[in-house]
Amino acid sequence: MEPLRTHQGLVYPLNRTNVDTDQIIPKQFLKRISRQGFGQFLFYNWRYDENDQLKTDFSLNDPKYINASILVAGDNFGCGSSREHAPWALQDFGFKVIIAPSFADIFYNNCTKNGILPVKLSENEVQKLIDHATATNYTLTVDLEMKTVYDSQGFKANFNLADYPREMLLNGWDEISVTLNYADKIEQFEAQHVVY
Repeated sequence: MEPLRTHQGLVYPLNRTNVDTDQIIPKQFLKRISRQGFGQFLFYNWRYDENDQLKTDFSLNDPKYINASILVAGDNFGCGSSREHAPWALQDFGFKVIIAPSFADIFYNNCTKNGILPVKLSENEVQKLIDHATATNYTLTVDLEMKTVYDSQGFKANFNLADYPREMLLNGWDEISVTLNYADKIEQFEAQHVVY
């Protein structure tokens, strides 16, 4: 994973609550054996019609959101099943940060373990961001070191993230990387505990 310290990006506003993981990545696309390639199926039932053509009335298909890397959504984002494919699809599509008033716990943890920063802000703050991003091309800066979200127009908000997932994201570590940080101690232990 790549370290995520400060990210500046175009905001995509998804003004919906209770977006579940089957809406993020429908079950019929869970057959892949690697983490790559899920982005094309992100929000599939909203983005595509019955003939697999992009719908013009779904906001993510609007050309102004091409290359958006920050998704701002309503309450309870990522509810539903615990599929890890949901953050994989969001990341593969290009999202690095997701901002919402609340997240489903398992989805939230899956994000931090896969290199996506989930940011919890108040409903009022989130609505301001959605309104800005709906009206115009809107860029935000998310600073994980300072735990702040801000823009060039005076918006600024603080957020919290537990120390362990914060350290993982700042350093670009997954759980295997964390374990490998202790490789010398593991080798010492193995040398002292030879199994015959």
